[in-house]
Amino acid sequence: MTKRVSELENEHKKLGAGLGDWNDMDVAWSYATSAEKEHDAVREAAGLFDVSALKKIWITGADAAALVDHVATRDMSRIYRGKSAYNPLLTDDGTICDDNIIFHIDDNKYLYVHGAGSSLQRLQDAAKGRDVEVRFDDELHDLSLQGQKALPFLQRFCPAELDGLAYFHQVETELFGRKVLLSRTGYSGERGYEIFVDRKDVVDLWNNILGEGESDGIMACSFNCLDKIRIEAGLLFYPYDMSEEFTPWEVGLGWTISRKKPGFLGRDALMAKEGKEKVRIAGVSTGALTEPMEGGAKLYRDGQEVGVINSPGYSHRMKKSLALVHVDPTIADGTILRVGDAGTGVEVTVDPLPFFDPNKANTHA
Repeated sequence: MTKRVSELENEHKKLGAGLGDWNDMDVAWSYATSAEKEHDAVREAAGLFDVSALKKIWITGADAAALVDHVATRDMSRIYRGKSAYNPLLTDDGTICDDNIIFHIDDNKYLYVHGAGSSLQRLQDAAKGRDVEVRFDDELHDLSLQGQKALPFLQRFCPAELDGLAYFHQVETELFGRKVLLSRTGYSGERGYEIFVDRKDVVDLWNNILGEGESDGIMACSFNCLDKIRIEAGLLFYPYDMSEEFTPWEVGLGWTISRKKPGFLGRDALMAKEGKEKVRIAGVSTGALTEPMEGGAKLYRDGQEVGVINSPGYSHRMKKSLALVHVDPTIADGTILRVGDAGTGVEVTVDPLPFFDPNKANTHA
């Protein structure tokens, strides 16, 4: 795919952004502010992210519902208009080649939002012979406002009643007079909202949110911050925590599988692999480090390799070095492992996920 450009790139530069590629687009990996200050904003007020690098695909036509149900692991007939669902996308071998959120917008109309995997090709292949259009849309931008002050702030400038908008539901409305699709979703472990808006309106919307929100502690937040908060929240990132090497059973996504649903992509292979997991997803933490562990470092128990670090990060709020890891399925929570060296590596504790807000009260507030 050719290089993609966020309409907000110049706004990021004004904020001192360090830009770098993700998903064929230069994103703000850092700002002149620190990732720690941004992290605090998300947990104590709200943070605004430009996540337009996520890829957006419209699925429309008489067979749109049938196509969506075919590629989704969940029973999409239960996802009514105004609701969305998270799914892994499977290979024919039942492993994960992407993940997505599918929004039911209207009759025969869905918005499919995904990251860096092979969704577009899988959708195009599955659409053959069906009365359906699969259209990539890079004019649609995506902002994410995450944190406890997101709701009261947005409600001041949005005519829709947002307090009653349930988790994984969306509404077509206006924000600062601009047409938006506003969804109660996010990647933070906080109550938050994603705001889909046309390219021509996104700069105005971004600046209005930051300008009006400054007194509430709302600030622009970078991808380095996003990585910190999603690790705290135990949220997976393709292809680091899940990939074509692993099944949903191995990465804690069994809850996304509608077991009684026939015929979805990769179903037979997936069901045949249940109970044959080679790894499980877990967290590890230590207070002995004040920096992230090394990605790819091995984990050991009694001198034997039992896992690997996938997504490391340091939480200044928890005063711990954290990581999302794959470990042998026999490794229980609470087990002490060593990282990096079987004999002298730092000791880490295997933790259940998420590290932050384990009952997910903030997300569901």
